Amino acid sequence: MSTLLIKNAHLLITMNAGREQISNGALFVRDNIIEKVGLTSELPADADRVIDASGMVVLPGLINTHHHLYQTLTRCLAQNSGLFGWLTTLYPIWARMNADAVFVSAKVGLAELLLSGCTTSSDHLYLYPNGSRIDDEIRAAEELGIRFHATRGSMSLGESQGGLPPDSVVEDEDAILKDCQRAVETFHQPQRHGMVRVALAPCSPFSVTPDLMRESAAMARAYGVRLHTHLAETLDEEHFCLETFGKRPVEYVESLGWTGSDVWHAHCVHMSKHEIDLFARTGTGVAHCPSSNMRLASGIAPVVDWRATGVPVGLGVDGSASNDSSHLLAEARQAMLLQRVKGDAGAMSAHGALELATIGGAAVLGRDDIGALASGMAADFIGYRMDRLDFTGALHDPLAALVFCTPVNVDLSVVNGKVRVQDSHIVDLDIEPLIQRHNAISRAMIRDEPLPR
Repeated sequence: MSTLLIKNAHLLITMNAGREQISNGALFVRDNIIEKVGLTSELPADADRVIDASGMVVLPGLINTHHHLYQTLTRCLAQNSGLFGWLTTLYPIWARMNADAVFVSAKVGLAELLLSGCTTSSDHLYLYPNGSRIDDEIRAAEELGIRFHATRGSMSLGESQGGLPPDSVVEDEDAILKDCQRAVETFHQPQRHGMVRVALAPCSPFSVTPDLMRESAAMARAYGVRLHTHLAETLDEEHFCLETFGKRPVEYVESLGWTGSDVWHAHCVHMSKHEIDLFARTGTGVAHCPSSNMRLASGIAPVVDWRATGVPVGLGVDGSASNDSSHLLAEARQAMLLQRVKGDAGAMSAHGALELATIGGAAVLGRDDIGALASGMAADFIGYRMDRLDFTGALHDPLAALVFCTPVNVDLSVVNGKVRVQDSHIVDLDIEPLIQRHNAISRAMIRDEPLPR
């Protein structure tokens, strides 16, 4: 086993049970697991690799609980549309993707996330045109060395059956379930500190049938994996559910077995007090995506009420076509500011926003081995230098600087005990050819031209 020592951190933000913050802090890692956390003077002085974190704030790696990585290919489209109009504009473009497009877009989005401080990301891939598979984005995550929760999404309810997506992008439900089983059996790593986990994720109430929701839940529970979908994102969705199923979105999914500690939903902007209480009582989690909710005019999610009631809450950057960014630290800042818009300047603190981005995200993904710096936890952590223009005048409160000031990229990122970002660059990634390949695919998709080989 190899050892790694991070020493002399200006401030170590642990997010442990006591929420300790340690000046001149240090971490000692053996292989991929944190062995000791404390003052630099109290930890071993030597290791196989020693990193001097003088002048840095070090904290747990950020956790992204909802994304659509393929959408990096279609940023800044449908700029003035709400969710349904935005989707109907983009579905035909997304239908042009192939396996290479999924792989390249995932690698671009995950690279962005790594640089922003994210060390664990979920992704919701729910359409599979032209031979693409969930395998393509898992390969991208493995090449980058980021911890990854792949959710095998699906759409089965096309326009001809009363759904929103065109028939060209939906799948047969038997084929969906068969591939879900394959994905879980092939990739899911349930052991502690596992790098890849798989969840089942029918896309939304307006793009799959009740049968697929039920069958997905039954399969997930048989295999011991989690469930994920979009829920209560917009008033249009609420109207659709009332007209189609005679129930509000939360009531609808509850009737299908989609509440519980093994379930997390994205958005949940429009929830009643009764529905919030239901989520708290059942341990049903939420991925809060403030930038996307603002971009699509979906509304302001009741994050303060969720947290006060005990609903598990994490952050998601959501798709890069409804956020146009994959920067998780920026999302933490947005979450804090958006909760203040209603008139309470103390609605969310900087510390509260970082809790959502770390230990909160871990809870939503059902993990007790990431999100905090403590003995036995995965060696996933990040460091930001404080001697930068962005943080001038804020050195008296380094934690607040991370959230209140301009969102910056990390200087250091360690995932599973391996350095993945050093001096603000991703280790072992030649990024320029990746950008060029990505832009060529994006241009061809948007122009409806043949994709480059």
